Amino acid sequence: MIFRQLFEPVSSTYTYLLGCEQTGRAVLIDAVLPTWQRDLEALNTLGLKLVYTLDSHIHADHITAARKLKTEAGSRIAHPAFDNLACVDVGLEEGRPLEFGSIRIDPLFTPGHTDGHHAYRVGERVLTGDALLIDGCGRTDFQNGDAPTLYRSVHDKLFSLPEDTLVYPGHDYKGRRVSSIAQEKTRNPRLGGDKPLAEFVKIMGNLDLDYPKFIDHAVPGNRECGRCPEGVSEDLEQYCAQIAHSLQGQ
Repeated sequence: MIFRQLFEPVSSTYTYLLGCEQTGRAVLIDAVLPTWQRDLEALNTLGLKLVYTLDSHIHADHITAARKLKTEAGSRIAHPAFDNLACVDVGLEEGRPLEFGSIRIDPLFTPGHTDGHHAYRVGERVLTGDALLIDGCGRTDFQNGDAPTLYRSVHDKLFSLPEDTLVYPGHDYKGRRVSSIAQEKTRNPRLGGDKPLAEFVKIMGNLDLDYPKFIDHAVPGNRECGRCPEGVSEDLEQYCAQIAHSLQGQ
């Protein structure tokens, strides 16, 4: 399998490119609107054809590139069926893998950050979206988030995976790129070290986070699979406009 981790710096989002070497077919997971051209250039360089875009959830901090990539590359939009979005071509559910060529993607229903959040297991890797971050986790105070639900999702679904499973998060804000289930079970300051549920709920309740500055544009835009709404203020235009330079991992 061809695997690339791509970084978008405005929202600190990781996009994942998975390609089948036998068939030349590929998917992008959590693609971001300003970097859609970069992603297509990466696919073209690798000789791959984009067949699906997948999102882990309805994002509040960026606009998905799913709609734009469907227009430009003819890819199909895959998204958790839970969210019941009219623009989706393929609804994803736990227990129904998405397969193309030699690649199998197993959706894992991991609500708590949002009520419809899914992680994606791909062999020895798990792409955890915002449910489990490196030394952290996504917030639980909007979009029907719920701290006890996230705790159970992580402990019952993610921490039950083999400990050498590689953890690839949806975001990182400190330049970190990969962890493992063993590492997060041991040292994640919110969820690791056998931390009880009550302590996790207290931690999440005391975060005192600011209201997400792009959420009022991102959520309705992402419910349409990536339509950047009109009337975005000048200071937020970078969330929709193309980014000239973005780091790319290998």
